[in-house]
Amino acid sequence: MRPIDLAREHGLSAQAVRNYEDAGILPPAERGETGYRRYTPRHAQALRAFLALRRGHGHQQATEILRATNRGDTESAYRLIDAAHVELLAERDTRAESATALGSLSATPPEPIGGRPLTVGELARRLGVHPATLRTWETEGILRPERDRATGYRQYGPDRVRDAEIARQLRRGGYPLRQVARFLESLRAAGGADALRAFLGAWQDRLARRGRDLLAGAAQLDAYLTLLDQP
Repeated sequence: MRPIDLAREHGLSAQAVRNYEDAGILPPAERGETGYRRYTPRHAQALRAFLALRRGHGHQQATEILRATNRGDTESAYRLIDAAHVELLAERDTRAESATALGSLSATPPEPIGGRPLTVGELARRLGVHPATLRTWETEGILRPERDRATGYRQYGPDRVRDAEIARQLRRGGYPLRQVARFLESLRAAGGADALRAFLGAWQDRLARRGRDLLAGAAQLDAYLTLLDQP
């Protein structure tokens, strides 16, 4: 097969196929008498495996998996795949914990200590973070503390404490500050429940899609390994 023959199956250019070979994603191709590359069903399956793995692992990780496979280092390839599944499982656990925590937090704002708002130091101790973290969250629009009229010090009432605890859960889940700020803004605008359900539902959908993508990539890689095992 020619590069264009492999490319057409996936809507790629012939140059993209040649680039994948040069990157080690495809095994080295034989050359014809005229110097043109000649590909086999093994190359075609390697390309299918890479494109399928890329959806679940990302470009760089999929590249490393195919490179390891092509040099006969299947142990390294398996480790990369296993690491992705461990990462996905950890995120599933975080999502489940966040669903429980966020559900209870959004339903009932926490009571302040002694019936008064918390100071920045008290809230930091409650969350187990540094006070500077809370100031960063304020800069990013995550927190909106009130100010004491006499002293100008920050004050965190029940709603602000709830926002801070939600932010802590989301940050533990690996979400960037801007995304946390957008979620809390939509949570405030929607009154809480609708935004929360939409957020958790979208998160679950993304986890499900990645799980299926990992399975599809593994199936294509297994087919490629089967071809490699044949004489």
